[in-house]
Amino acid sequence: MTTLYITHPLALGHDMGPGHPEQPERLRAIDHALEAEAFQMLARERAVRGQLAQIVRCHPEAYVQGLEEAAPKSGLTHLDGDTCMSPGTWEAAMHAVGAACQAVDEVMTRRVDNAFVAMRPPGHHAETSTPMGFCFFNNAAIAARHAQAAHGATRVAIMDFDVHHGNGTQDIFWADGSVMYASTHQMPLYPGTGARGETGEKNTMVNAPLRAGDAGEAFRDAMDSAVLPRLEAFAPDLVIISAGFDAHKRDPLAQINLVEDDFAWATLRLMEVAERHAGGRLVSLLEGGYDLQALGRSAAAHVGALMGRNGPRS
Repeated sequence: MTTLYITHPLALGHDMGPGHPEQPERLRAIDHALEAEAFQMLARERAVRGQLAQIVRCHPEAYVQGLEEAAPKSGLTHLDGDTCMSPGTWEAAMHAVGAACQAVDEVMTRRVDNAFVAMRPPGHHAETSTPMGFCFFNNAAIAARHAQAAHGATRVAIMDFDVHHGNGTQDIFWADGSVMYASTHQMPLYPGTGARGETGEKNTMVNAPLRAGDAGEAFRDAMDSAVLPRLEAFAPDLVIISAGFDAHKRDPLAQINLVEDDFAWATLRLMEVAERHAGGRLVSLLEGGYDLQALGRSAAAHVGALMGRNGPRS
């Protein structure tokens, strides 16, 4: 099994200032974890730059142009209370988009079995015309649309196990029956969306909220009872993971108590769905995860599972 790892140093140039949890060191922690001997067989590529034509499948051109114009030459431009742009943000965001589509290309053409993209800024809070929650472009949504437009995918499933609900992904696909969005997340918590009753116009939104203090057992039960049966019934051509690791017990921004084995378990279950319905095609995109030690270890467990060599303990 060939797993591809995509990243780029330009992603380190996006810097929202001292003390901000979405920091460049997040990628350094993942890079360091994936330097271990166990990952010697991991295929590696640098992210390509995204294209406007890829972005406008999910975001209006005027929105894209507005963000480019807002990018500062120096200092920070604040877009909301916790989302801002530095001089390196625009190129980081463009390469995050490019990496997501690059991963889809590699997987859909079977050059690799699956792929993990470690880029930033993340994307799942970015709505059609609104940047928020550290996000500018919705990388997972753009990847799904790219799979459909460039590779003829008819049904794409996005599974989001970030601890925060992906309001942006839900917003973009709310009325679309060709993309299923499923999410486990802490509730109540930012951004305040993701109730069980939010099912979309075509019943393709699957929300399985968790409560503060929940741990692996509740997470696995939500996956087994609410998420995986719906993904199986949807029978996707491609599985995309919004891989946020901030549901880890060490993470400072939430109160879910997952450990590395939980992420590996979920990865393997999603790989099984992809194997049954999508020829194994799976693309994973980094979202959150703000404790550096937990992030590195969780990403390593996730990628190890993608490589087929790191089965979790039951």
